[in-house]
Amino acid sequence: MDDRAVRMALERHWDASDAGDFKVEHDIYGEDAVLYYPQSGERIRGRHNIQESRFVQPNKKHFTVRRIIGSGDLWVTEFVLTYDGIPSYAVSIMELREGLVVNETQYFADHFDPAPSRAHLVE
Repeated sequence: MDDRAVRMALERHWDASDAGDFKVEHDIYGEDAVLYYPQSGERIRGRHNIQESRFVQPNKKHFTVRRIIGSGDLWVTEFVLTYDGIPSYAVSIMELREGLVVNETQYFADHFDPAPSRAHLVE
């Protein structure tokens, strides 16, 4: 799968995630894919389990992709995931094999107020 095809598959994945289309959202994962959330220490193995973990999550979600960057078998998506109206800034690192995600790590960060000490440097 060339880079253009991977980018299109990732865009389809994130669009489906935002639409709540759990089937299409998970088409990108290999059967034995692993999803890791470092902040909580959760590791979820298998496309079916990844899909179920998202299906049972009760919050209303909205995904805003800021950028997708990568090539070959390593891709990074920077996005804002809004749960019930509260934004969380996130990065997804996906490793692919034969066009399917085999490993994904997602990092989340909450909003914080800007530091007064650098206010004069900020645009």
